[in-house]
Amino acid sequence: MLARNSRAWWLVFTTLVVSASASELPTADKETNTHDSVIGIVVQIQRADYEGDRDALNRLYDQLVKFVDEPEVASRVRYWRGFAKWRRGINGFNETPTPKDLAEDLTAGESEFDAAIQRDPNFVDAKVGAASCIGLRLFLEGLFSKEKDAARLKQIIAPSSQLLKEAKAEAPENPRLLWVLGPIQWSTPPERGGGQDKAMETYQKGLAAVREKQASDPLEPAWGEPELLMSLAWSNLNRATPDLNAAEQYAQAALKLVPYWHYVRDILMAQIRAAQAKAH
Repeated sequence: MLARNSRAWWLVFTTLVVSASASELPTADKETNTHDSVIGIVVQIQRADYEGDRDALNRLYDQLVKFVDEPEVASRVRYWRGFAKWRRGINGFNETPTPKDLAEDLTAGESEFDAAIQRDPNFVDAKVGAASCIGLRLFLEGLFSKEKDAARLKQIIAPSSQLLKEAKAEAPENPRLLWVLGPIQWSTPPERGGGQDKAMETYQKGLAAVREKQASDPLEPAWGEPELLMSLAWSNLNRATPDLNAAEQYAQAALKLVPYWHYVRDILMAQIRAAQAKAH
């Protein structure tokens, strides 16, 4: 009788131990699976961005929603959802006619970046994305050309300026920050610290920085080299004294990294070729 009871006790004990172990393993597995699943979607988002596939960016944005409350990846999930909408808006600027939902994309992108910042207040890349979304939305709405009152314009762009100020204080060498600062400097007069040369110096600085350091976790933003090369190509094409050879070299360098980049391959290169033909 004792042996039978002892055996029964042992079976119960073993079952409890196995159950407890099983309850722990899925947690670790779940975190790994969640991380890997998010990475898979992020890779697709980045490709869809380069391909100019706005429908895919919307679909992938939606696919990330089930991960927004996963504590171990929440801030990065929010970032990449913001990135999908941000780049959907940017890609829309390249379409003719211009899509009517660009402001909605940029507003949604800003909202997601803000959510990422709430979860990680020191997330510089989220601040950069949010600032860019605000600036692009204001540009889309024509406020930069319509608003003649300098004080009023400064008030309008204050949220974007504050985010960029924080980002510059926390990570002045961040390549994605430098990529976003370049266009601002391009349109700022030299006497106010901007100008075409200043913008191109900023792109070069960002290019050197992005080549020095790569993120170990694919969920951490590490993009920037192709974008900076593209911006240098565009700048050399559109500067006061164009350098068409440099423009082509930078564009080809960007395509070497991302051969399927729709904007550079099909739009920017065509503009460079047209300018070269006209020059001859």
